[in-house]
Amino acid sequence: MAISNVVHSVRNIMRKDPGVDGDAQRISQMTWMIFLKVFDSMEEEKEAEDSKYKSPLPEEIRWRNWAKEEEGITGDELMDFVNEKVFEKIKNLDVENNRKAQIVRQVFEDTYNYMKNGVLMRQVINEINKIDFTSSKDRHLFNDIYEAILKELQSAGSAGEFYTPRAVTQFIVDMVNPKLGEIVLDPACGTGGFLVCALENIRKEVDNVKELQILGKNIRGIEKKPLPHLLCMTNLILHDIEEPNIKHDNSLSKPLREYSSKDMIDVVVTNPPFGGAEEDGIEKNFPNEFQTRETADLFLVLIMKLLRDEGRCGIVLPDGFLFGEGVKTRIKEKLLSEFNLHTIVRLPNGVFNPYTGIRTNLLFFEKGKSTKEVWYFEHPLPEGYKIYNKGKPIQIKEFDLEKEWWNDRKNKKFVNNCWKVSVEEIIKKNFNIDINNPNGKAEEENLSSKEILERLEKSFEENKKLIEKIKGEV
Repeated sequence: MAISNVVHSVRNIMRKDPGVDGDAQRISQMTWMIFLKVFDSMEEEKEAEDSKYKSPLPEEIRWRNWAKEEEGITGDELMDFVNEKVFEKIKNLDVENNRKAQIVRQVFEDTYNYMKNGVLMRQVINEINKIDFTSSKDRHLFNDIYEAILKELQSAGSAGEFYTPRAVTQFIVDMVNPKLGEIVLDPACGTGGFLVCALENIRKEVDNVKELQILGKNIRGIEKKPLPHLLCMTNLILHDIEEPNIKHDNSLSKPLREYSSKDMIDVVVTNPPFGGAEEDGIEKNFPNEFQTRETADLFLVLIMKLLRDEGRCGIVLPDGFLFGEGVKTRIKEKLLSEFNLHTIVRLPNGVFNPYTGIRTNLLFFEKGKSTKEVWYFEHPLPEGYKIYNKGKPIQIKEFDLEKEWWNDRKNKKFVNNCWKVSVEEIIKKNFNIDINNPNGKAEEENLSSKEILERLEKSFEENKKLIEKIKGEV
């Protein structure tokens, strides 16, 4: 049975349940069930390899002992068992010196059973049991579940944030190229897209179980929202990381001054939340000159703090950061003076549709050397496209052009797509790095309301700056 059909069936069953209200709750409900089944499948494999393996879960609440049989407990008996046994025991697991117990309890900290009808819950469980996560084929198909869930998140209210297209995560990881032994962090990891790409990239170097364990410890993420955190943990377990190193926390909640050399990392790949403001007081964790409520700006300051010398970063940032002033100017000044911002890939409109129409950029930088020049590459829309959308998403093969250009930047083949700007010119522009392609031909654009407002804001900022300059000369 196709994975998408399972997800579709589960949603239809849950719609009949009086306790589940809306897509966000349906997704959360389905995800904790899938997690327990995936965890049980992983334990089956461990038991086959090691006869001394001991589960961190009490025997009666392991998936195999209450959920696996199609004619198992149902109705009120099932509801009571889930609420009073499964959730109660998981939330009170003894986690001392037991990393797996810590993981399961952490996953369930902010997870709830919304269903109220035990007969419907039994139907949902039976649908989920149609997927065999010990089968390499079905395990591989988890990506289909994942994609189906992410599509549902588009209409799930506050749960539907900016989920990065796989093509973008793959390209960033390919270019940053993390290696075995390096610590890789996504401080706003969401459902784990960047981390899975990094994992797959490094895995080519792994030869034995010990190296796989090292890899698992070095792939690190932090996610503050419970649903994406749960999805991320499940995703990594399915990629053979038994004990995912994913914190359920807000990366910005720790004062910057409290980080020390032991917190330093080698590689950051991330798409931090942008367009929103952080909760009151978070900005106080940062030095005065960088205090702002703009989330993406704070994440960039944090990344600059955490990267060790020669550390590398690939990050998604909106146009607003490139031309923004005030705190943004001070952040860019630090970035260019202490890091080598060697590449900015400018993405066309619609890459993040349907989540947002805001234009985005991929910034690549390394710590330890100041910037001498910034290379820009304008990613072209495929022939016949005016915009990316849900039906026509960006594809990884489209980045073959950038990959070919990456190590041959002066090749005349790319003259219409790339240009170079010296740091002196950027300083003259008061650290405005929103520099348009001087070689490309003008294209007709379909702008969203947000895009138009951004362009207007940018125009107002530039006019204000010009007026101030003229006043100063009078």
